[in-house]
Amino acid sequence: MSEHPIQGEHPYQQHVTSPDQHEERPGRSLVTTDHEVIRRWAEERGARPATVPGSDRGGRPGRLLLDFPGYGGEGLVHIDWDDWFRTFDERKLNFIYQEHSKDGSPSNFFRLENPQRSNDR
Repeated sequence: MSEHPIQGEHPYQQHVTSPDQHEERPGRSLVTTDHEVIRRWAEERGARPATVPGSDRGGRPGRLLLDFPGYGGEGLVHIDWDDWFRTFDERKLNFIYQEHSKDGSPSNFFRLENPQRSNDR
């Protein structure tokens, strides 16, 4: 796997570079590109790597998502982690997420950020 460094500015997010690192406090936003951190976070929540049908680009997955059980992902196509991470790395995306909400309950919040796209605005 060829993980890439976190790109862009993230003044309000805590950088996470290993599965041994965790939030400084509940509700803290985290940012990573570490495959094992992302996979563990998703698997702890029962989420599977997925894409939107018809969004593929040249045989590669298009829009990357995580399908959480019970959240209406029937229209998504599950893909394997290798394809998900290959696309994630090719696009040099950042994974922004929370481990817990401010009240301490587990959080499913995440988003994928393309720092090159946000710099082009």
